[in-house]
Amino acid sequence: MAHDPRELDDTFLSFWRERHISTLTTRRPDGSPHVVPVGVTYQPETAVARVISSRTSRKVRNVLAAGPAGMRVAVCQVDRARWSTLEGVAVVRDEPGEVAEAVRRYTERYREPRVNPDRVVIEIAVDRVLGRA
Repeated sequence: MAHDPRELDDTFLSFWRERHISTLTTRRPDGSPHVVPVGVTYQPETAVARVISSRTSRKVRNVLAAGPAGMRVAVCQVDRARWSTLEGVAVVRDEPGEVAEAVRRYTERYREPRVNPDRVVIEIAVDRVLGRA
């Protein structure tokens, strides 16, 4: 079931605030899918999802390899019959303010992450939301 990324109901938004591990799917340079568990936050007002990571991770390198226009990706979370996928174009952000904001949001949803001087943010401009929450 498709939903408007900026017009999600309270039940759906609550599902994206609960503590769930998600998966992030990117493409490797050879085109094959790379799927990894991640923590993700969603900001419905701007339709932006964020994943914090180390700049040396495969997922970050995959997104960077797509160039400045970014890479189409998906993040998905499941809890029994409830599920949701956020799709959009991802770019890597390394500006200190953007990283700090992503860490703040991650801390609210999950816990304070370990210190990582190589931390960056995979920022996803969400344009499609699927699911049943």
